[in-house]
Amino acid sequence: MNWTYARWRPRHAFTLIETLVVIALIAMIAVMATPSFVAWHVRDQVDARAKALASTLAYARSEALRRGSRITVCRIDAARRCLAAGQSCGDGVTDWSCGWAVFADNGSALSLLRAQPLLSAVSIVGTQTNLTFTPPAGQLIGSFRSFDIAPRVSSKATQGDRWRRCIKIAAGGRARIVEGACGGTS
Repeated sequence: MNWTYARWRPRHAFTLIETLVVIALIAMIAVMATPSFVAWHVRDQVDARAKALASTLAYARSEALRRGSRITVCRIDAARRCLAAGQSCGDGVTDWSCGWAVFADNGSALSLLRAQPLLSAVSIVGTQTNLTFTPPAGQLIGSFRSFDIAPRVSSKATQGDRWRRCIKIAAGGRARIVEGACGGTS
Protein backbone atom coordinates (compact mmCIF):
# COMPACT_ATOMS: atom_id res chain seq x y z
CA MET A 1 0.00 0.00 0.00
CA ASN A 2 2.83 2.40 0.66
CA TRP A 3 4.38 1.77 -2.73
CA THR A 4 1.30 3.03 -4.64
CA TYR A 5 1.07 6.22 -2.62
CA ALA A 6 4.73 7.09 -3.34
CA ARG A 7 4.26 6.38 -7.02
CA TRP A 8 1.30 8.76 -7.42
CA ARG A 9 2.71 11.62 -5.38
CA PRO A 10 2.67 14.89 -7.41
CA ARG A 11 6.06 16.27 -8.41
CA HIS A 12 6.96 19.84 -7.46
CA ALA A 13 8.93 21.31 -10.35
CA PHE A 14 8.60 24.15 -12.84
CA THR A 15 7.52 23.53 -16.37
CA LEU A 16 9.41 24.96 -19.31
CA ILE A 17 6.65 27.50 -19.96
CA GLU A 18 6.67 28.73 -16.35
CA THR A 19 10.45 29.13 -16.45
CA LEU A 20 10.33 31.08 -19.73
CA VAL A 21 7.62 33.39 -18.37
CA VAL A 22 9.73 34.16 -15.29
CA ILE A 23 12.82 34.81 -17.43
CA ALA A 24 10.81 37.12 -19.71
CA LEU A 25 9.48 39.07 -16.72
CA ILE A 26 12.97 39.48 -15.24
CA ALA A 27 14.31 40.66 -18.61
CA MET A 28 11.47 43.17 -18.96
CA ILE A 29 12.06 44.56 -15.46
CA ALA A 30 15.82 44.85 -16.16
CA VAL A 31 15.19 46.74 -19.41
CA MET A 32 12.82 49.17 -17.68
CA ALA A 33 15.17 49.74 -14.72
CA THR A 34 18.39 50.29 -16.68
CA PRO A 35 17.81 54.01 -17.44
CA SER A 36 17.25 54.67 -13.74
CA PHE A 37 20.49 52.95 -12.80
CA VAL A 38 22.42 54.84 -15.48
CA ALA A 39 20.95 58.15 -14.33
CA TRP A 40 21.78 57.32 -10.71
CA HIS A 41 25.38 56.56 -11.70
CA VAL A 42 25.69 59.88 -13.57
CA ARG A 43 24.32 61.83 -10.59
CA ASP A 44 26.79 60.01 -8.35
CA GLN A 45 29.66 61.06 -10.64
CA VAL A 46 28.48 64.69 -10.60
CA ASP A 47 28.26 64.67 -6.79
CA ALA A 48 31.66 63.02 -6.41
CA ARG A 49 33.33 65.50 -8.76
CA ALA A 50 31.70 68.48 -7.01
CA LYS A 51 32.88 67.22 -3.62
CA ALA A 52 36.39 66.56 -4.96
CA LEU A 53 36.69 70.09 -6.37
CA ALA A 54 35.28 71.72 -3.23
CA SER A 55 37.67 69.63 -1.12
CA THR A 56 40.60 70.67 -3.31
CA LEU A 57 39.68 74.35 -2.95
CA ALA A 58 39.42 74.03 0.84
CA TYR A 59 42.77 72.23 0.90
CA ALA A 60 44.42 74.95 -1.22
CA ARG A 61 43.07 77.66 1.06
CA SER A 62 44.26 75.87 4.19
CA GLU A 63 47.71 75.29 2.67
CA ALA A 64 48.00 79.02 1.87
CA LEU A 65 47.29 79.73 5.53
CA ARG A 66 49.58 76.99 6.86
CA ARG A 67 52.56 77.63 4.57
CA GLY A 68 52.24 81.40 4.37
CA SER A 69 52.78 81.25 0.60
CA ARG A 70 50.70 81.42 -2.56
CA ILE A 71 48.88 78.24 -3.53
CA THR A 72 47.61 77.81 -7.09
CA VAL A 73 44.87 75.51 -8.35
CA CYS A 74 44.89 75.00 -12.10
CA ARG A 75 43.56 72.75 -14.84
CA ILE A 76 46.14 70.15 -15.86
CA ASP A 77 47.03 67.92 -18.78
CA ALA A 78 48.07 64.25 -18.61
CA ALA A 79 51.63 65.29 -17.63
CA ARG A 80 50.25 67.31 -14.69
CA ARG A 81 51.24 70.68 -16.14
CA CYS A 82 48.98 73.71 -15.82
CA LEU A 83 46.99 74.50 -18.94
CA ALA A 84 46.57 78.02 -20.30
CA ALA A 85 43.10 79.55 -20.47
CA GLY A 86 41.12 77.89 -23.27
CA GLN A 87 43.82 75.29 -23.95
CA SER A 88 42.39 71.79 -24.33
CA CYS A 89 43.67 68.69 -22.66
CA GLY A 90 44.38 65.57 -24.74
CA ASP A 91 40.85 64.80 -25.95
CA GLY A 92 39.68 68.31 -26.85
CA VAL A 93 38.05 69.06 -23.50
CA THR A 94 38.62 72.68 -22.45
CA ASP A 95 36.88 72.74 -19.09
CA TRP A 96 37.99 71.63 -15.60
CA SER A 97 37.04 67.99 -16.23
CA CYS A 98 40.58 67.68 -17.67
CA GLY A 99 41.64 67.36 -14.07
CA TRP A 100 43.24 69.85 -11.72
CA ALA A 101 46.20 70.17 -9.40
CA VAL A 102 47.29 72.17 -6.38
CA PHE A 103 50.75 73.76 -6.56
CA ALA A 104 52.72 75.60 -3.87
CA ASP A 105 54.74 78.63 -4.95
CA ASN A 106 58.31 78.09 -3.70
CA GLY A 107 59.70 81.33 -5.07
CA SER A 108 61.25 80.19 -8.34
CA ALA A 109 59.19 77.04 -9.01
CA LEU A 110 55.84 75.44 -8.32
CA SER A 111 55.75 72.15 -6.43
CA LEU A 112 52.86 69.72 -6.86
CA LEU A 113 50.86 69.07 -3.70
CA ARG A 114 47.78 67.22 -4.96
CA ALA A 115 46.19 66.29 -8.31
CA GLN A 116 42.82 65.03 -9.57
CA PRO A 117 42.72 63.03 -12.85
CA LEU A 118 40.57 63.50 -15.93
CA LEU A 119 36.90 62.50 -15.78
CA SER A 120 35.33 63.33 -19.13
CA ALA A 121 31.83 62.05 -18.22
CA VAL A 122 31.26 65.18 -16.14
CA SER A 123 31.46 68.76 -17.43
CA ILE A 124 32.95 71.35 -15.05
CA VAL A 125 32.50 74.83 -16.49
CA GLY A 126 33.93 77.79 -14.64
CA THR A 127 36.69 80.30 -14.76
CA GLN A 128 39.40 79.41 -17.26
CA THR A 129 42.16 81.07 -15.26
CA ASN A 130 44.14 79.56 -12.40
CA LEU A 131 42.88 80.12 -8.88
CA THR A 132 45.47 81.56 -6.50
CA PHE A 133 45.01 81.58 -2.73
CA THR A 134 47.19 84.03 -0.81
CA PRO A 135 48.33 84.33 2.79
CA PRO A 136 47.71 85.48 5.47
CA ALA A 137 43.93 84.88 5.30
CA GLY A 138 43.71 82.47 2.34
CA GLN A 139 41.83 84.90 0.12
CA LEU A 140 41.25 84.10 -3.50
CA ILE A 141 42.77 86.61 -5.88
CA GLY A 142 39.97 88.09 -7.99
CA SER A 143 36.25 88.30 -7.40
CA PHE A 144 33.57 85.75 -6.67
CA ARG A 145 33.91 82.60 -8.78
CA SER A 146 31.72 79.63 -9.50
CA PHE A 147 31.85 76.25 -11.21
CA ASP A 148 28.87 74.58 -12.89
CA ILE A 149 29.11 70.78 -12.70
CA ALA A 150 26.79 68.67 -14.87
CA PRO A 151 26.69 65.47 -16.93
CA ARG A 152 28.62 66.01 -20.18
CA VAL A 153 26.00 64.14 -22.22
CA SER A 154 22.51 65.10 -21.18
CA SER A 155 19.79 62.52 -21.62
CA LYS A 156 16.07 62.61 -20.98
CA ALA A 157 16.65 61.04 -17.55
CA THR A 158 19.36 63.55 -16.52
CA GLN A 159 17.77 66.87 -17.48
CA GLY A 160 17.10 69.64 -15.02
CA ASP A 161 18.74 71.14 -11.97
CA ARG A 162 18.59 67.90 -9.95
CA TRP A 163 21.53 66.66 -12.01
CA ARG A 164 23.68 69.78 -11.64
CA ARG A 165 25.82 71.21 -8.86
CA CYS A 166 27.28 74.66 -8.43
CA ILE A 167 30.40 75.46 -6.44
CA LYS A 168 30.46 79.09 -5.34
CA ILE A 169 33.71 80.55 -4.10
CA ALA A 170 33.63 83.77 -2.07
CA ALA A 171 36.42 86.36 -2.28
CA GLY A 172 37.61 85.07 1.10
CA GLY A 173 38.36 81.72 -0.54
CA ARG A 174 35.61 79.63 1.04
CA ALA A 175 33.80 77.27 -1.34
CA ARG A 176 30.34 75.79 -0.97
CA ILE A 177 28.30 73.37 -3.04
CA VAL A 178 24.78 74.32 -4.07
CA GLU A 179 22.31 71.99 -5.78
CA GLY A 180 21.34 73.18 -9.24
CA ALA A 181 22.96 75.34 -11.89
CA CYS A 182 25.01 78.44 -11.08
CA GLY A 183 22.87 80.74 -13.15
CA GLY A 184 25.50 81.74 -15.66
CA THR A 185 27.96 83.43 -13.30
CA SER A 186 31.51 82.25 -13.55
